[in-house]
Amino acid sequence: MQFASRLQNVETSAIRELFKLLGKPGIISFAGGFPDSAMFDVDGIREAVNAALTEEPGATLQYGATEGYNPLREQLAAFMQSKGCTDVSPEGLIVTTGSQQALDLLGKTLISPGDKVIVEGPTFLATIQCFRLYGAEIITAPIDGDGVQTDKLEELIALHKPKFAYLIPTFGNPSGALLSLERRKKVLEMAVKYNTLIVEDDPYGDLYFGTTPPQPSILSLSKDVPGSRDLLVHCGSLSKVLSPGLRIGWMIAPPALLANATMCKQFSDAHTSTFAQATAAQYLKAGRMPATLDKVRAVYAERALAMGNALRKELGSAIDFVQPQGGLFVWARLTGAGGKVSDGATLAKRAIDKGVAFVPGAPFYATNPDLATLRLSFATADVGKIEEGVGRLGEAV
Repeated sequence: MQFASRLQNVETSAIRELFKLLGKPGIISFAGGFPDSAMFDVDGIREAVNAALTEEPGATLQYGATEGYNPLREQLAAFMQSKGCTDVSPEGLIVTTGSQQALDLLGKTLISPGDKVIVEGPTFLATIQCFRLYGAEIITAPIDGDGVQTDKLEELIALHKPKFAYLIPTFGNPSGALLSLERRKKVLEMAVKYNTLIVEDDPYGDLYFGTTPPQPSILSLSKDVPGSRDLLVHCGSLSKVLSPGLRIGWMIAPPALLANATMCKQFSDAHTSTFAQATAAQYLKAGRMPATLDKVRAVYAERALAMGNALRKELGSAIDFVQPQGGLFVWARLTGAGGKVSDGATLAKRAIDKGVAFVPGAPFYATNPDLATLRLSFATADVGKIEEGVGRLGEAV
């Protein structure tokens, strides 16, 4: 069987391969990138389903518009407006089947074979695979504890003139990094200076620890940088804050890009599930999201603190990391201090034998992987399991 040549540019996810090893009884997993199912507001979602089937049963169960179920687009626009993105309208966004479909639509509409695209190093693994599938040459911009290094990013944009630069500026996957306010403004300024499209992927921005968001989104800041709004794409998702099973995401973009993305979406799935969209619309309309987010933030903040404390206690100088301010992940680097393991993949194998799992960091790099890195998720284990699991990790180092 002759497969498309584009498949030569991608390979099976290293993370999905790792999950094949997690059937061993007693494994404590820090490997997943998903929210804790115990955090789902089942009662609220059930009420939303019933409301959707009661108020608009025909529309809820029928085919719908490709760009999205209009009541949901209205609710999502209001949701974005509440976060400072005051110029977002229902017509200015399309609903996608998870924010990952938005990335696929960007690939379909923007990337021709050989086009250059800049991503962070490290970045979301599926982004690397998606953009490579469409033939992109991926350029990596380095990050530090404050997110992408904008001086290096500017050098790369000036040199390579990419189709776009893709960033996860708020609690990125896998880095957990939070782009500073100064750098966010710099990103918008260089978008205008070099006429370069910026993609802001923001699935974790609502999962901050504390009473207020530590930084505004790049989208909300665009009103302060003339011309930048027309060079900005924003991707959002309800997967990490409400339910991944609903598969509700959205994309805010310039009109011409939205029109082409809508056309390409018609070829893929006609529209995102109207049943799921109507459910999400009713949930947002009911006003339950703030209380749900407060609960989720408090739980994840406690677990993140527990993991940080345990790592410092059990691994000490053998590991280096920045304590996360939000999101789902601790991104760490093995130092090799005291003769301990300094390779993430080696430690991952030894850790499985000790009954704990995490994801080595190398697959999250499009180029020049740092083999000493690793990603640990604190989202799905309670404090006791986190302490026990990190203790096992300490035995494996």
